[in-house]
Amino acid sequence: MTTRVEWQTLLDRLAVDELISGYAAAVDDGDWKAYVALFAPDGRADYGSAGGIAGPAAEMAEWLASTMRLFPVRQHLIVNRRIVLDPPAAVAHADYVNPMRLGDEEAGPVTPNFVCGGRYTFTLGHTGAGWRIREVLVREKWRT
Repeated sequence: MTTRVEWQTLLDRLAVDELISGYAAAVDDGDWKAYVALFAPDGRADYGSAGGIAGPAAEMAEWLASTMRLFPVRQHLIVNRRIVLDPPAAVAHADYVNPMRLGDEEAGPVTPNFVCGGRYTFTLGHTGAGWRIREVLVREKWRT
């Protein structure tokens, strides 16, 4: 590899990693505008294995906004990221643990706690705006 290619590979890996971290932060913070901005215009999400739905990113943001109201405290931990670059595309597999607490607006967080874990598959593309999610597929493996 040439130095230029090595640097570009490093920059692409960092950008993809930042995109995945941005995904977790947007969901945890309920920042649905930021969530949609992480996706390519034709980007999709599939939460079917976790009891959810699948569809275009904007529709998923609306669904998540409604669903996540049940869990005022949530924190995605996305680890073991394995990124395969093939510019202008990439695939990233990453494991997750997602603790959440049930609650309501008046009483605040209450028990029981809800924890799930599994694996994300992010299919990514490099657009004029940089790396964006074309599809995120959730494969929930367990929940408590």
